[in-house]
Amino acid sequence: MDIPRRHIALRAIHQTHCDDCALNPVCLPPALEASEVHLLDEIVARNRPLPRGAVLFHEGLPFNALFTVRSGAIKTYNSTPAGEEQVTGFYLPGEIFGLDSIGSPNGKYGSTAIALETTTVCVLPFDALETLGRKLPSLQRHLNQLMSSEIRADQHIMQLVGRRTADQRIASFLLTLSARYKRRHLSENDLHLPMSRSDIANHLGLALETVSRIFTRFQQVGVLQVSGRDVVIANRQSLIELADGKTESVTCNSK
Repeated sequence: MDIPRRHIALRAIHQTHCDDCALNPVCLPPALEASEVHLLDEIVARNRPLPRGAVLFHEGLPFNALFTVRSGAIKTYNSTPAGEEQVTGFYLPGEIFGLDSIGSPNGKYGSTAIALETTTVCVLPFDALETLGRKLPSLQRHLNQLMSSEIRADQHIMQLVGRRTADQRIASFLLTLSARYKRRHLSENDLHLPMSRSDIANHLGLALETVSRIFTRFQQVGVLQVSGRDVVIANRQSLIELADGKTESVTCNSK
């Protein structure tokens, strides 16, 4: 399966380019000149929309590209020896994924990527990206920074799962999503969650019932307003205190 070539063949269908994309400030290095953006655009392929549930790449397939979400959302997960999913991340428009596979010992993708809703992505063939990175130091630095951010995000999740109460995990998860919305110049308080409660529970090492109960309780105490997958942060300071474990009256009995 050769993802880049398959999508490159479809490029003429989609005329959006890096220099006129609304997500340009989110996913591109800020130091790139217009001429350098054009060079990057030359190697980018753009695919047809992926329907909800479509798999973009499977864990264990040869690694040959990174991806940026253009619209929609992506979930990545690992498969356990028992065949169960372990959700490793969620990616929103402007965010790059596949970074965990760079330098993998066996040259394979380290996870499976699946569309959470109708999704379009930009495909960055890795060999071409590496070659371009040697010509554009700012692009290479940007990739290094993204990899570093990915490592920090993984460490953050490990700390959440290992040391925090269920309330703290949910509050921290929502605050992290809020910060990601803000980077895309969207409201940091009005969140649409493309992932299911079950996916959130899996990602944070919680039971589905626990996640549902906490969302309900956070709404009852005025921290959130919840309508399906649409969440409004109604009291940010309280949510911050919950994430820090400072609001014992709400966090008790929620492990």
